[in-house]
Amino acid sequence: MTVSYTLKVANAKFGGFSKLLFRWKGSIYKLLYREFLVFCLLYSFISILYRCVLTDQQQEVFERLARHCNKFAKLIPMSFVLGFYVTQAFQRWWGQYTSFPLPDNLMMVVSGNVHGTDERGRLLRRTLMRYANLSSVLILRSISTRVRKRFQTVEDIVEAGFMTTDELKKLNHLYSDFNKYWMPLAWFANLASQARKEGRVKDDIALRLLMDELNNYRSKCSMLFHYDWISIPLVYTQVVTVAVYSFFTFCLIGRQFVKPEKPDEDKIHLDLYVPIFTLLEFFFYAGWLKVGELIINPFGEDDDDFETNQLIDRNIQVSMLAVDDMHQNLPLLEKDKYWVDKGPSYPSATMKPVFMGSTHDMRILEDENEEPLPIPKTQMLAINVWPTTHKVRRQKNKSLQQLCLCSRSRCEDERSRLEQPSKAIIPLPPQQQNMTMQLVCHEKLLESPETAEQKNEEP
Repeated sequence: MTVSYTLKVANAKFGGFSKLLFRWKGSIYKLLYREFLVFCLLYSFISILYRCVLTDQQQEVFERLARHCNKFAKLIPMSFVLGFYVTQAFQRWWGQYTSFPLPDNLMMVVSGNVHGTDERGRLLRRTLMRYANLSSVLILRSISTRVRKRFQTVEDIVEAGFMTTDELKKLNHLYSDFNKYWMPLAWFANLASQARKEGRVKDDIALRLLMDELNNYRSKCSMLFHYDWISIPLVYTQVVTVAVYSFFTFCLIGRQFVKPEKPDEDKIHLDLYVPIFTLLEFFFYAGWLKVGELIINPFGEDDDDFETNQLIDRNIQVSMLAVDDMHQNLPLLEKDKYWVDKGPSYPSATMKPVFMGSTHDMRILEDENEEPLPIPKTQMLAINVWPTTHKVRRQKNKSLQQLCLCSRSRCEDERSRLEQPSKAIIPLPPQQQNMTMQLVCHEKLLESPETAEQKNEEP
């Protein structure tokens, strides 16, 4: 069964993970203790052989061999090789989990779009969901060891109620060299089309929704099959395994406590019988390899593998409840508690301020020694994203009106100047005076800078 420890780490506290170190089921100790014992026994055997059996000359040769192995064993890139491999294995593990076919979306669509409270409507809905669950059973039976042990033959599937005898005959009648998990989904599509002809499915939009959810369900079944078919390349798995095993094989000799090469090193040399740091290194690297071995195929029978049998039982039970017992079985409509109240009420002791933004309560503090600088108040203009044709025309008309008023005032000043009596000028007739004033005003209007700018703006 999958080991869950989520409740133990719900809150971060001092030594929170320390309680998890003493669990046995699903732990690294359970996976690694055999290899760890073998490594300790081999190391002890070589150590006893070096100390008690070999002669002085043989010990000298062994010491040179140990130094050589310890020097060149560090050239194996253990961290890089193992890290990349476990990363790829974890991504593959998570992809298989998200590809597991769950009928929840499909059963909601079937329950809401295949109508009829009579026996025919109930039979259609239950058969549709049984076909969907049958497809997942067939695909899981071909990739999961637990499901294979539960349904050893196809007749066991018929006995469990996922398939009838007539459906088994049709399944066996169709010859194919490949996996036939897709056949129940084809039956689902044909039965949904028949329900549309009978009027159980009201329109083509509802039928299209059924087909879309069916295709999503089928794609997940197909992804599981391809994950089982195409694995991480075998050569990379072999490289990782050989790297780890060869590294610790060299450590069996290279990490032995031998006599120092120079006499001056006797002062700092420690002859320990138990290689503590070597054992920790073996625990980390070999445990990392075991993690990759565990998650590369989560459809086995390890402690942390997927509970496929429980998922099958859950899917068939929930889907049948959704399309049968809960179809058009609604509770009475009543006014809820917040019909009048605008929101939930909490005790005053447990109320917390509502988050209004990180700068909501910010206060700007000024230095007492410095005078506050005046903040220029600039007028913010609204940005108009719509075409400004009418607005420009109105502004042009307004500017022309102002220009006309300005020109009219200039014309009046000129008229008053001309009307003044002068000794050197002979007064003109009234008609000729009016014509002269109109010409002067027109010239002033043409000479004004506003008129020149408008001429430049016009195309």
